[in-house]
Amino acid sequence: MHRTIERLWLFLAFAFLAAHAQQTVPNGWEIGPFTRPAQGNPVIVPNPASLFPDPILKVPVHWEALHTFNPAAVVRNGMIDVLYRAEDDTGSMQIGMHTSRLGLAESADGIHFTLPAAPVFYPAEDSQKAREWPGGVEDPRIVETEDGSYVLTYTQWNRQTYSVGVASSPDLAHWTKHGPAFFQAKGGKYANLKYKSAGIVTALRNGRLIAVRMRGKYWMYWGEGAIHLATSPDLIHWTPVEDSHGEPLQVLKPRPGRFDSSFPETGPPPVLTARGIVVIYNGKNADSGGDPNLPANTYAAGEALFDAQDPAHLLARTDEPVLEPALPYEKTGQYAAGTTFAEGLVYFHGQWFLYYGCADSLVAVVTAPQRAQALGETRTGDGPPWKAQ
Repeated sequence: MHRTIERLWLFLAFAFLAAHAQQTVPNGWEIGPFTRPAQGNPVIVPNPASLFPDPILKVPVHWEALHTFNPAAVVRNGMIDVLYRAEDDTGSMQIGMHTSRLGLAESADGIHFTLPAAPVFYPAEDSQKAREWPGGVEDPRIVETEDGSYVLTYTQWNRQTYSVGVASSPDLAHWTKHGPAFFQAKGGKYANLKYKSAGIVTALRNGRLIAVRMRGKYWMYWGEGAIHLATSPDLIHWTPVEDSHGEPLQVLKPRPGRFDSSFPETGPPPVLTARGIVVIYNGKNADSGGDPNLPANTYAAGEALFDAQDPAHLLARTDEPVLEPALPYEKTGQYAAGTTFAEGLVYFHGQWFLYYGCADSLVAVVTAPQRAQALGETRTGDGPPWKAQ
């Protein structure tokens, strides 16, 4: 009897130690801290002279006259390509009431860009017009796929409702729109859901961030207010991960007294590393009870670490922002409270480049050196620390 009890206690002790060891978060999991380059920012600014023959209005429009902001980024052909949101000078002078289109800029050093003459992605006379006109296409995130093509998640905004749209392209110039990410999920359960901000999990392969399968599925962190999860077999059709009540599972929530006290919102595509899944996200400070060091309603960026074996399991989270409005062009503009809204992350020439929107008006970049302990290598098979296919 005593021996049985002793064995039971030993079993429980080993189980406790094993569980505790699994919860231990090693130092150095963050991709940041980030620093601003000495020169070059902001890297993309409005151009009132740019004209585009709009396919819906049937007249030329100044498609990037007012604001250029909230960029996606990808490495392609040895260059950094940035898809940025551009607002024209139509509509009323308030946030969300101009038409947004996406321009494609290219850079050999990540700071100095060649800008396009016309947008590459925009509302048109197509199957998505009712969802995208007249508000436009907003706030892109982009991933490269294993076959070298690209998948874009973006906000469809018709000035009445919004959702995450999905599009694909072989070359970033020619696009196929697939409609809302959750439109067919659960028999149409989410067809009328309002949702935005979606980043597909990637892994670093041969110097580029590639969309990666975990346990046979692609994963996506999405949402504002709280951050949620979704899975997909093909990167096009997505299904939200639900909690025990049949609601979208919340994996990252607001925190009183912190920079994300009002809400967190998904940033650029997350990165699967040797430490887990690193999610860079944007936090909004609350009107009251938030971070006393930041003005009310300010957007600042933080980082969170999730378990690669269980993408819903939060392991760690930065208490302070890794990027916050500090310079005049980050604190004055269309969004007067100040914004460093991160959406584009690439690994280029041995360092990270994080592209962000400044006060809903401009595009800027910060960088961080490679930290080998946080990168790891993407593995295949069932061995630790994850299963990637």
